[in-house]
Amino acid sequence: MNELLKQRIMRRLDDLTDERAYQVLDFIEFLESRYAERSRGRGFLTKITETAEDTMRAAGVPIKAIAGTMGIVDSAGKVMKGVASAAQAVVDEAVKAASPTPPRQPTPMENGQAKPTTDPA
Repeated sequence: MNELLKQRIMRRLDDLTDERAYQVLDFIEFLESRYAERSRGRGFLTKITETAEDTMRAAGVPIKAIAGTMGIVDSAGKVMKGVASAAQAVVDEAVKAASPTPPRQPTPMENGQAKPTTDPA
């Protein structure tokens, strides 16, 4: 989708109530199923979140309660991503520290092969 079209759609969506936005989502999902369009790969947490949201909608849970719950789940997901990033950084540093460093070659000055220069000034 081109960026201008995406921005135009987003402006329209921003003005909708949550109930109307869910109707738009339902229509998009209908179009995906009808035309067998596959959405981009989603992460495991995203799939669980969407399933929980769909289940609450089917059970008739009020939209405000769903929105609040999804906000909490989204926050938890962000925390988990932060924890995963921090853990990855620790692992990367540990790998760096454990990697053997190549031996340092002495400079000609350290070998005694070069004589220090003196400034005649």
